[in-house]
Amino acid sequence: MTTESLQQLIADLAEVQKRNEEERRQQSAETGQFLRELGRQLGGLGDKFGSFTEAMAFPSMRKLLEERFHMDFIAPRVRARKGDRSLELDVLAYSNSQTNEAYIVEVKSHLRDDGLEQMKKILREFREFFPEHQDKKVYGILAAVDAPDDVRDKVLREGIYLARIHDEEFELEVPQSFKPRAF
Repeated sequence: MTTESLQQLIADLAEVQKRNEEERRQQSAETGQFLRELGRQLGGLGDKFGSFTEAMAFPSMRKLLEERFHMDFIAPRVRARKGDRSLELDVLAYSNSQTNEAYIVEVKSHLRDDGLEQMKKILREFREFFPEHQDKKVYGILAAVDAPDDVRDKVLREGIYLARIHDEEFELEVPQSFKPRAF
């Protein structure tokens, strides 16, 4: 093999390697774009499932809030802003009559510990975002399609009501010894 042919072979190999590297970079960029789009679509699907669960829960939660807790005002999807912060509630119910109470309902398809922590945070921050309810006793209700027993027990120990779905309707699922906690 001559020096010229060896140099040509090395140049050809370098060119092939350069093309392969460009193809790998392009494939990597396309894969990254595909994964970002897939993540966006999955997030949208999760949002839609959450909205579906909330819509499914609202009629039975409205009935429960009216009949058992005598609430005069019940609204789904309430949002309040305070500066650059906001607080979103799946359902807000309150009464200005003799009960003078407010109930915050959070709906979860699958209740986990982080859902309980989210509810506790909402209950702690409620009066900051809704100062017009300063004088009310505030209670929480977690409405869940699915709740493992250990999380269920934690919810009840915190004094938060638990509602579960039975025969296509959400019902409170609390023992007789349950003591609700006013926040």
